[in-house]
Amino acid sequence: MSDSRSQDPQDPQDDGPQETFISHLVELRSRIVKAASGVILVFVSLVYWAPNIYNLFARPLMESLPKGGRMIVTDVTGSFFVPMKVTLLVAFLIALPWVLYQIWQFVAPGLYQHEKRLIVPLVSSSYILFICGVAFAYFLVFPTVFHFMA
Repeated sequence: MSDSRSQDPQDPQDDGPQETFISHLVELRSRIVKAASGVILVFVSLVYWAPNIYNLFARPLMESLPKGGRMIVTDVTGSFFVPMKVTLLVAFLIALPWVLYQIWQFVAPGLYQHEKRLIVPLVSSSYILFICGVAFAYFLVFPTVFHFMA
């Protein structure tokens, strides 16, 4: 049986060199290191503002607490690690375009041209819709749910 991809007239077969499994793993490792380095770089630059970032995300909950109510730490390391985890999440969201670019650089050589054309509108619209969803949750859903629970 022949490969159906090679028979499609819109997809000329690439006669470029075939990579080995190990070379793919080396390339994957390189892309993962670059993506993680980007996230770490953004995280390190945001660490100074970790308490402020935490307070920004905790504001909807704090505003819905009864008068005199406050959040408490139930873990010895919680007062340090919770703001750091929130900052790491924010750093990942800020570095997400870089991470997606690294994923694209790994995947793109294996795609045909018509497949590559679909990626830009798909990824850009997905990213915009994701940011809109985060804003919707922060400004509408969180205050409503926290007010209901309080």
